[in-house]
Amino acid sequence: MAQKTALIVGMAKSGVASARLLAKDGYRVIINDMKAEIPGLKEELAGIDFIDKLGEAPEGLLEDVDLMVLSPVVPIFKPFAVEAMRRGIEVIGEIELGYRYLHAGCKLVCISGTNGKTTTTALTGALFKAAGKRTFVLGNIGIPITQQALETRADDVVVAETAALQLESIRDFHANAVGMLNITEDHLNRFEYRMENYIAAKCRIFENQTAEDFAVLNADDPIVWDMAKLTKARIVPFSQSKQLDAGMFVRDGRMIWRMNGKETALIRLDALQIPGAHNVENALCAAALAMCMGLEAEAVCAGLAGFQGVEHRIEFVREKDGVRYVNDSKGTNPDSTIKAVQAMDRPTILLLGVGNYDKKSDFTPLFKVFGDTVKGVVASGCNVPAIQKAAAETSFANIRLCGDDLAEMVDMATKMAAPGYTILLSPAAASWGVYENFEERGRIFKEIVNGL
Repeated sequence: MAQKTALIVGMAKSGVASARLLAKDGYRVIINDMKAEIPGLKEELAGIDFIDKLGEAPEGLLEDVDLMVLSPVVPIFKPFAVEAMRRGIEVIGEIELGYRYLHAGCKLVCISGTNGKTTTTALTGALFKAAGKRTFVLGNIGIPITQQALETRADDVVVAETAALQLESIRDFHANAVGMLNITEDHLNRFEYRMENYIAAKCRIFENQTAEDFAVLNADDPIVWDMAKLTKARIVPFSQSKQLDAGMFVRDGRMIWRMNGKETALIRLDALQIPGAHNVENALCAAALAMCMGLEAEAVCAGLAGFQGVEHRIEFVREKDGVRYVNDSKGTNPDSTIKAVQAMDRPTILLLGVGNYDKKSDFTPLFKVFGDTVKGVVASGCNVPAIQKAAAETSFANIRLCGDDLAEMVDMATKMAAPGYTILLSPAAASWGVYENFEERGRIFKEIVNGL
């Protein structure tokens, strides 16, 4: 049989993992990216054969290609992708590719929504591990599914964070359980500035589910709850505002699981080590996923109580001279930063922008929740005009502007703070254009703070 050819478009983490996986499976691999040179890429691809077409237009590389794998940042409606499909080339994204190489006997548990995905994915993984399950925590959380798909075996559990940009290009991707957290505006520049397009991409995660699967839905979010009609799976609600006939909810400060007429009390909310009401939502979703997939309540409680959060999400870095520094680089949209601000229990100086990619976000709702908590803002990047507009509309005066130097922003914020304050990096914007990703932005922030 003739060797098949795969064209990988976009050579970040997912592209590298896809190239390595397909080369191992015998494909002739062509790598492509808009950048003509990517430092360290050849070292990451060491040990496999590939054809380097970096910097070239992908529409000129379609001859004899059987499969095109797109990076999540590359829209499937790009003209070259549409032309590829017209020619009969299969066009998919990395999570679809990874799914196809998972062991048929493993279980796939997916978390989606706008905010809280990373924390909930990590927490869900911790619950399965606490129950003794061999568990892989993959996807948008930072480790591509393609990177470890071939390591999976029967009875393993794959817990995957799945974003709209990834779900846009699925075909056969089938989750045994889906947790949908919430829906707010994000990535609208990618979805033609239409919220319905963004929601539709999220909803694709349900389309291959069956009556044997589970859809764990936030009953407190009207958009999420409306998704119940889109899946054949068994609906499992969770809520922190109302008691439910079935599902996961809160009563008298304790998490309660009720199913098939049987009620099980789990841990008290004050035993959670992750702060904020949004993390109660995350914990309810994770626990519901674990319980409906058959884990014992004892293991779920142990996992919930032992989970300390994830890097870059409301992560305590250091306290110096009475000022606490918190890294929330994962706050990449205003709604995510709203949740971080609401979790603060001290006067706060907020670092906004800190990137050079415009999602066309509205920052006004964020400024409206500042109340007595946020005492000052330091802003940088291409989102400064939108941030200034929000400040003007809400009459917030204590805002300072800065260049792209994060060290300068930290210094400025430190001078604005007093003992008893918190300096919070929660940019409400993407890191791209200045940093490779939010992880790099967060790491640099922590290096600066620890070097003070």
